[in-house]
Amino acid sequence: MKITLIRTGADTGRESLVTCEAGAFMERIKTETQGKYVSGLRTMLAYGFGTDHGSYTHIDRLPRVCPGVEWGRTREGERKLKHYNGLVMLEVQRLSGFSEVELVKRQAALLPQTCAAFAGSSGRSVKIWVNFALPDGSLPQGPEEVSLFHAHAYRMAVQCYQPILPFPILLKEPLPADSFRMTQDSAPYYNPSSVPFCLEQPLSMPAEQTFGEHKLAERNPLLRLQPGYESSQTFTLLFETALGRALDELENWRRGDELYPLLVHLGEPCFRAGIPEEEAVRQVLVHFYRQADEQTVRATLHNIYRECKGFGKKSILTPEQSTCLKLEEFMERRYEIRYNELMGDLEYRQRDSIHFYFRPMDQRARSSVALDALQEGIRVWDRDVARYLTSNRIPLYNPVEEYLCDTGRWDGKDRIRALADLVPCDNPHWREFFYRWFLNMVAHWRGSDKLHANSTSPLLIGAQGYRKSTFCRILLPPELRFGYTDSLDFNSKRDAEMYLGRFLLVNIDEFDQISVNQQGFLKHLLQKPVANLRKPYGSSIREVRRYASFIGTSNHKDLLTDTSGSRRFVCVEVTAPIRTDVTINYRQLYAQAMHDIVKGERYWFNDEDEAILKETNREFEQLSPLEQQFHCCFRLPGEGEEGEYLSPMQILEVLHARNREIKLSGSHVSTFGRILKKNGAQSKRTNKGVVYRVVRV
Repeated sequence: MKITLIRTGADTGRESLVTCEAGAFMERIKTETQGKYVSGLRTMLAYGFGTDHGSYTHIDRLPRVCPGVEWGRTREGERKLKHYNGLVMLEVQRLSGFSEVELVKRQAALLPQTCAAFAGSSGRSVKIWVNFALPDGSLPQGPEEVSLFHAHAYRMAVQCYQPILPFPILLKEPLPADSFRMTQDSAPYYNPSSVPFCLEQPLSMPAEQTFGEHKLAERNPLLRLQPGYESSQTFTLLFETALGRALDELENWRRGDELYPLLVHLGEPCFRAGIPEEEAVRQVLVHFYRQADEQTVRATLHNIYRECKGFGKKSILTPEQSTCLKLEEFMERRYEIRYNELMGDLEYRQRDSIHFYFRPMDQRARSSVALDALQEGIRVWDRDVARYLTSNRIPLYNPVEEYLCDTGRWDGKDRIRALADLVPCDNPHWREFFYRWFLNMVAHWRGSDKLHANSTSPLLIGAQGYRKSTFCRILLPPELRFGYTDSLDFNSKRDAEMYLGRFLLVNIDEFDQISVNQQGFLKHLLQKPVANLRKPYGSSIREVRRYASFIGTSNHKDLLTDTSGSRRFVCVEVTAPIRTDVTINYRQLYAQAMHDIVKGERYWFNDEDEAILKETNREFEQLSPLEQQFHCCFRLPGEGEEGEYLSPMQILEVLHARNREIKLSGSHVSTFGRILKKNGAQSKRTNKGVVYRVVRV
């Protein structure tokens, strides 16, 4: 069994892969390298910045270890899945030290399915490798089969190991590519002949089970506030409430008056609320630092605390305050909720359970939350839960910005143009135009240009079965593929404009099906930087940020019917099936786009590009019967040739003489003038209107 060590250069961002046997890795972690980077990390975590702050200078010296899969390289140098090892990694974190680490290792070794158990790089965690296999002893091979198998195996491992471990297992989304930092453990547990758990190959992802966790409610009101609430903030809130009551009792007391009467009325509420005596003294000295004598304050509060009985037995909070704080603590403890700005929906998942994916907070979920709160003794109504969910307590979440900011450093390899090369074509400008369009798409996701839209769209034209639509779909990474659609309805203009702020990439499939009457609205959508809409049940029209970029496919060449030109499309004829079975490193693909945009690379099409587009798109323009008739009777003069100046009406009269079906209405005259201008006919304005220089055939 081979595992993979992944090292990423801090300066270059280049990734290197090294594989080694699992037994050799266990021997390697028994002794630390000469640089002692693991010890340095543990010292920093223990004495430097705590657990979540600061940075370690030599963190890039510690490679990431991937036990679940053996990685390899494709011919293009991309990472690919070479072999699945069937190892599921469980993590137990936040241990106090060496003794608890050893205890967890001993408990994990009790099960014969444990392949390895050793301390993590922090020195306060344990990594447990659990062996799994199919009933015949083999392992799944395809990426989809591996993902399904690994997800079910992780849930089985948690259910089997949690009862024997004295500390909770860290629950997170199981991925075959899960990794950890290089570590050091002088006595790791390793069993190369571990017995694998037998698991049938699943056909779908495990369903999210109903939340079934029951916790004993904390009786201490100081600990019932939201998780992460510092004790000083808790005491401050209680003290301010007690001070408010004391000031209500002393209606005429003002700052600068004698402090002793206020202390007498303040001491008992602080005692009843459960504020420690020393904390009450500190709060008084902070509030009245100019007139408070520390010895007098201490003596007064000490005597009051001695006289009173029932410390912390009476809440000084109003019923509304108490309910609000209990509800906030309950929501923070039981659920993780966010507002998805792109989707416009509330999303949630339950904490401390095998729920790894956010789901929409629909009415069924809201009712469940209210019932769970009532079961814990919190007297709330549905409107209280709804008020909390629509307040600023819920953090904002933008999946696009989060993904783009998490792509990491670009390794310098051009992946955008390599993605364009997957499309076989004869257009020499395709690579550069696709590169500009891709940068433009990412730039508008970031909101770099709010005055213009990504108004240029590639059009892939080729025979059926050339995988054009599949190529459009794989342009987005799996994490953002919810933002892809190919079902744009031009008949519903309001829904079409809402798509601008809801989707990231819109595929206009079968582009040639767009009628001539819909071309104007299509141009309006392509160039619209924002959408001004009134959302359902909304009372005002709001400006909705645009995210959508457009791409199109078609099986027919003559698909451009706009008489004003074709600069908004990058038409390319696909000459062979597109290669869509390649491995795409999406992180590095979008890291390159982010790098080039920040560097100042041009992501818009300039006048020179648009001139090339107009020229290369001519073969894809559809000639109307009127235009075909014109070319049969007239032509544009060559160099040095005089020709004659005729108005569109005069030219139409000549065409009408040859074909009586050609109409001479005003709309046909104006349309024909645009056709002459598109063909490059020289024009000038006279007292008869605009005339064009042509030669009769």
